Amino acid sequence: MQLSVDHDSATPPYEQIRARIAELARSGDLPAGLKLPTVRALAEELGLAANTVARAYRELEADGVVETHGRRGTLVAAVGDAAHRLAAAAATEYADRARRLGLPRADALAAVQTALGIAYDA
Repeated sequence: MQLSVDHDSATPPYEQIRARIAELARSGDLPAGLKLPTVRALAEELGLAANTVARAYRELEADGVVETHGRRGTLVAAVGDAAHRLAAAAATEYADRARRLGLPRADALAAVQTALGIAYDA
């Protein structure tokens, strides 16, 4: 796995790592089940603190991109399934909250469209 970090970028190193691994997993360049380097090994390779890589791995796990299996290490998860499952859960939570707040359907949808525009244009 070829990763690099741009130390001059405004994007923090952990986010660069997280984004790149997520992109490679989604594209299939990192197949499901592939074992990622240990936190220490990747940190050493990139010239970073282990905590920086550990944060990237934690966020990838929270997003369902990787799974940590103790001694077996950190493996690439079946991203499509996990991503869709997590997105569906988040959408359900939002819909429930919007309903409890008394938002009309059109207003709730408009809020989602605005949020998606902001998130995907960033």
